[in-house]
Amino acid sequence: MSEMTSSATRRRAGAARRHDRRGRRRVIEGQEMVLVIVIALLWVVMGVTTPTFVEPSSIFAIFYTVAPIALIGVAMTPIMCAAGIDVSVGSGLAVVMVVVSKLIRDFDANAVVAIVVAILVGSALGAVNATLIAFGRVPAMVCTFGTLNVFRYLALQVFGETQVAGVPGTLAFLGGSISRARLLGLPNAMWLAIVLTAIVWVYMRHWAAGRHVYAIGNDADAARLAGVKVRRRIFTLYVFCGSMVGLAAVVSVGGGGLIQQNVGIGMEMSVIAACVIGGTSVVGGRGTVFGTLLGAVLVGSVQAAVIHLHLPTEITQLFVGVIILIAVGVDLLRQSRRAES
Repeated sequence: MSEMTSSATRRRAGAARRHDRRGRRRVIEGQEMVLVIVIALLWVVMGVTTPTFVEPSSIFAIFYTVAPIALIGVAMTPIMCAAGIDVSVGSGLAVVMVVVSKLIRDFDANAVVAIVVAILVGSALGAVNATLIAFGRVPAMVCTFGTLNVFRYLALQVFGETQVAGVPGTLAFLGGSISRARLLGLPNAMWLAIVLTAIVWVYMRHWAAGRHVYAIGNDADAARLAGVKVRRRIFTLYVFCGSMVGLAAVVSVGGGGLIQQNVGIGMEMSVIAACVIGGTSVVGGRGTVFGTLLGAVLVGSVQAAVIHLHLPTEITQLFVGVIILIAVGVDLLRQSRRAES
């Protein structure tokens, strides 16, 4: 009897290892494939009804809009997989943008200096959240909701005026619409987001530290007992999110011109929507950065479709809200079935 039980245990362990190996090799998950099909159908329908939708300039505009959301989503996905969240990214984006734009305009900083400063300032803001959450044990939602308001106040103080005008196009190669700001029809910023998405995907699938993120999201106490350095992992995730906010700010400053005080408002909801629509669980333990990238592209495509169909822009919020509700419903149903099994 004991031999039969032992044999069954070995078979189950072997099946689990094979399933895990297949999961690590799999780039596209089930929900991500659904998103690919939905995006393709949307583009085909819009291409038939409004041919201007699939023109190169329109495609460029979609990905140009999506790029900052995708960049922050690259970092928000592992945070949500670890059962955390960061709702301060929009205010952090405003702080970095005004610092970078003034640095370029008032001190004639070149692109390299501007990018380094943006990443450092974003990382510093992320470190504030990381310290409070990882070592201060402040719940992530409460902490980042507080810093959302603190960062916004800080941004307003740095602005010192209602707007920053006359910003040179020093960073146009990443955030502008000029010819050297694109490659194969896509904005350079979107290529940057795609490359970073691939790197983070490999990290979360094939590195032990990346796999720990899912373990923390499933059960932080169990992960800690298993030897995972939970606080260190969480600290790193929020600092990384800050650095991605810095890169997104570089893209958003882009071609220069005018930077207004209301910049970044609502960005956090766009990023979280992209994560949820892409299949990242709202309770942690599940999600992929490729899903988030596709979720961002779907949101951007819906926004473009509303514009091309000459519908009120408020309809976009309705469509995105319905998609989020469906995604959350599917996730909760999946969680319920997993608990029952």
